This record gives sequence, structure tokens and C-alpha cells, in this order.
Amino acid sequence: MAALPRDLTSWLSGTATRLDTCADDAPAVLPALADAGVFRIGVPAALGGSGGDVADAVAAIAAVSEESLAAGFVFWGHRAFIEYLLQTPNEALRDRLLPDLLAGRRAGATALSNAMKFLAGIEELQIKAKEVGRSALALDGKMPWVTNLRPEGFEVAAAIEGPHSRPGFIAVLSSDDEGVVRSADLDLMAMRGTNTAAVDIRNVELGHDRILHVNATEWLPRVRPAFLGLQCGMSLGLARRAIRETEARLKGSRDVLSAPCHELIQRLRGQETLLRDGLHSGRFVEQAAPLFQIRIALADIVAEAVQLELQASGGKAYLTKPGEGCQRRLREVAFIPLITPSIVQLKTALQAREQARLVSEVA
Repeated sequence: MAALPRDLTSWLSGTATRLDTCADDAPAVLPALADAGVFRIGVPAALGGSGGDVADAVAAIAAVSEESLAAGFVFWGHRAFIEYLLQTPNEALRDRLLPDLLAGRRAGATALSNAMKFLAGIEELQIKAKEVGRSALALDGKMPWVTNLRPEGFEVAAAIEGPHSRPGFIAVLSSDDEGVVRSADLDLMAMRGTNTAAVDIRNVELGHDRILHVNATEWLPRVRPAFLGLQCGMSLGLARRAIRETEARLKGSRDVLSAPCHELIQRLRGQETLLRDGLHSGRFVEQAAPLFQIRIALADIVAEAVQLELQASGGKAYLTKPGEGCQRRLREVAFIPLITPSIVQLKTALQAREQARLVSEVA
């Protein structure tokens, strides 16, 4: 479990409800996280980081999500983009963008949810490329839902259908590009301080120097463990906080909740161990199904944890001020199954894999 600097924990605790319900504090999230140094976790020291690996970054996202899932969501999007730079063969692009991202001067966003669904055979790529000369491409399409699109400036990773039936590829678009049009913030039920918006791509010119990888199908399986693993940090943190709140109320008539609370703690620890071990071993690159199963299991655990907190809180949870934290976590947990790839999409992908396995065995 990562320990956050006290100043960051205090700030997150004091702003968590506002980050959930309005966008007033959205501009402060990225600088607050950057000042605490959390974006440098899991980044090699030679590249400006504090060392460690992606499992350490998962632990940091979990720690932030214990205080605010909105801040954890921003952290995930930004850190996922940083991970793409760590894994790209385009070292010049990495070296140009990474310093500002680590320092929080520029926002990094991941629009690769569409790409992950494309990889699983669920969805077509939503951005198309055509050639405009030998050194540039022109892009058209859309990104319907992207987080951490700071109006102050952002870079966003996107999957793009190649021209002339060539392979899809992964590239970085910028808020500075002519034709990159950010919508107003989406009218979300909660987590409103996350700079979540849509992007239209209108004849955007892209040089080859901004390509993260020339073959999306080849590269995405390598970055998918980090993409989903970092995402799992959000569930880990929210579940821990709900369990901690439940434990604080296990007395008197509510002691009956002790056994299910203990059982939930064991399940959570088990999934966290599976996740950490899989990230360390690299097995999720070749074996995506176990990672999908961990993400699904964590979504179930965190939903149970928040319901347990509600039961332990009793009627106070329905009073505005005493129940403020529990009410926020009820809204936050509703988002967990919907984060792309959603739980339904992951289950669909697992079902398709199982059917393909059975067909292969019969053949």
C-alpha cells in the first residue's frame, strides 16, 4: 500500500465531494498530484522518475482513490499516457513530452478504450487516416469520452485506422493541433472535476514523428496490462476506503457485519496479489483473460464493500452532512463497472475466447 504525502491526502479529503459534484476544482487536480511526485512512481530514474514499476503506480492510484475516485480517475488517465511513452519505440517523442507530463505542466489522456475494444473484436476504430503527401497524414473521426482533457493543454493517445488497408496505428494528438475540437465537459452524474469531454478530429494533420507505434494490433497487447492494471487501482482504493469505514462502525448491533467484512478483506487481498504477481511476471501480455477476470472480480468486491459501508452506517448515510462520504462512494462505485472496457465488454470478450477455445478443441 502506497503512502501519500500528508499535504496531498489532506487536500484530496477536503475537495473530494467538490471534485465529484462540480468542476470548480478541476484545474487544481493535476498540479496537486504532480507536486506530490506521484506521476514519477514506476518511471525509471534515468527518465526523470522515482523508480519502481507499474505495480507501484497501481498502488499509488489506489491510495489516491481511497480519498477521491475522481482524482484517481485523472491519475489513471495521465499515468496510462505516461506508460505509453515508456513503452513506445519512438524515443524522440518520449523525450519531448515526458518532462512536462511528469511535472504536471501538460495533461496526458488516453483515448485507447476504443482501441482495446477493437483488439477484443468488439468495435471498429473511430478515427481514420488518409495520406497527404509522403510525410503527413490527415485524420478524421471522434473520441466520444476522454478524461483529463485539461483546457490548459493536453496530449491524447488515439488508435487510428491506417490508410489503404494498412494496419491501424497509435499516435499522439495535441490540443494545439488545428482541427482537434474539445467539447464542453460531459454532463456526468458524478466525478465532474475530471475534465472529461469528447473530441472531434477534423482533418487534423499528423506527422510520422508523433506515432507511438506503427501497428496497433502488435503493440496494444504489450500496453494492455498497464492500461487495465492501473485501472484496477481505482477499485482497490475505493474498496479499501469503504471497508475501513465499515470497520470503524463494527460495534453493538452492527457486529453482525464483521464476518462478511473479514471475508471481503481476504478476497480483496487475494485479487491484489494476483494483479501484482501478474504485472511483475509479465504473464498478462500473453494471457489477457486472467487480467480481465481480476478487473471483473474487483468490480464485484468494491460494489459489495460500498453496500457493506451503507449497512454499517445505517440511517446516518441518508443525512446530507453525516452521510456525505458514503453518498459520494455510492456514486463513485456506480462508475466502476462502466469504465471502458466495461464489465459487460470484458465478460463478452471472455465468452468469445471460451467459445473459440471450444471450437478449436472440437476441430
